[in-house]
Amino acid sequence: MRNKNKKEKESPKAGKSGKSSKEGQDIVESEQISVRKNTLVAVPSTVSAKIKVPVSQPIVKKDKWHNSSTFSASNNRELQKLPSLKDVPPADQEKLFIQKLRQCLEGSKTSCLKAYLPISPYVCRRQTDVRSSLTSSTLVYEFFLGFLESPDFQPNIAKKYIAQKFVLQLLELFDSEDPRERDFLKTTLHRIYGKFLGLRKTDNIFYRFIYETEHHNGIAELLEILGSIINGFPPHPAKIFLLKVLLPLHKVKSLSVYHPQLAYCVVQFLEKDNTLTEPVVMALLKYWPKTHSPKEVMFLNELEAILDVTESSEFVKTMEPLFQQLAKCVSSPHFQVAERALYYWNNEYIMSLISDNAAKILPIMFPSLYHNSKTHCNKIIHGLIYNALKLFMEMNQKLFDDCTQQFKAEELKEKLKMKVQEEAWVKIENLAKASPQVLKKRALSGASWNMGMPGSPEPSLGAAEPSLVG
Repeated sequence: MRNKNKKEKESPKAGKSGKSSKEGQDIVESEQISVRKNTLVAVPSTVSAKIKVPVSQPIVKKDKWHNSSTFSASNNRELQKLPSLKDVPPADQEKLFIQKLRQCLEGSKTSCLKAYLPISPYVCRRQTDVRSSLTSSTLVYEFFLGFLESPDFQPNIAKKYIAQKFVLQLLELFDSEDPRERDFLKTTLHRIYGKFLGLRKTDNIFYRFIYETEHHNGIAELLEILGSIINGFPPHPAKIFLLKVLLPLHKVKSLSVYHPQLAYCVVQFLEKDNTLTEPVVMALLKYWPKTHSPKEVMFLNELEAILDVTESSEFVKTMEPLFQQLAKCVSSPHFQVAERALYYWNNEYIMSLISDNAAKILPIMFPSLYHNSKTHCNKIIHGLIYNALKLFMEMNQKLFDDCTQQFKAEELKEKLKMKVQEEAWVKIENLAKASPQVLKKRALSGASWNMGMPGSPEPSLGAAEPSLVG
């Protein structure tokens, strides 16, 4: 044992000779090969006495490159610590920054981005609930937002890379089911649209949604972006976008998901160009729901917002078909629809428009108001109807009395018409009863009934034969 220990102590000294050095190099190489290949290695006999060959080693797989942005790198990688950008001269900052980005590609994306996210003092550091569960994709969004919001950002240089193709790829990502990602995309696209006016194009997504799929997760976010940039649209393209995209969006089944944003966009267009009020109102009346009460309430909400920005000259063009629809809503059996329509009479601006055109509007609305004040079962509706009738009475007492008399005359005329119809039906029934064919049928039916009764005489076949021959 002593000799063996002595030999082991002398082995490092022997490494000075060429032969011993070569054998030591073989030992190191054999160890590396055994670890990489995870197999038994044939060790030379001269070395086997000095080193123990492991029977098995833990499997260490080589890291593979993936095309997916969600690939997770091995935890065995160690990042080389690089200096901060502010600690190097300005001439070397670009080179150092590229080295940092390459480390993000070679190592764990999430850990690298978390480490390098604060390298720019202009990176957006939003304190939200997303911070607790950041992924590599959300960190990339924040990283990119930092560059867009930097005061040193130069659109003339960036337009080579942030082109139409890049924006279209961003728009496709809006179909993500994760609302946090859509929120990042919304902020990113808004910054891009603010710096690159020529890239504002989203028509294709809306056309596909309206006329093909009727399914998209990011319509509300896209409409929210459009609502903030509508004022920068040229007049003619803005009108086409309103008529061909925004208005047909009202007929999609999933309207409730994005209706607040859609209504806001429509109102923004009308504030920009009030002459578009007539086609907008007529389109709403065209797409007005027939059997979907919640959707009808949404239309009433939007229509009130439209009337709030409508000038009196444009209101006159659509007031008759508009209030004909409102009269139907007041008469709706669904109390929420009737209630929402009657709330129009609590809007001061709408009441001023009605007051200026009461001669046309009151005759349209009075029949439904008066009739439902007598027949509707909901007490809240009764109170709202009486309030509307009171306001009409205060506007023009004489017109109100004329409408009342006209309504009663129409009601009496309708009753007389119904009475005449009932009398005509009674006359037809009496004539039918007096018809010989009816009497004969009644006699035959009565005879057949009597024949079936117990105790009735049996029919005589001899008496029936002459009638058959004759």
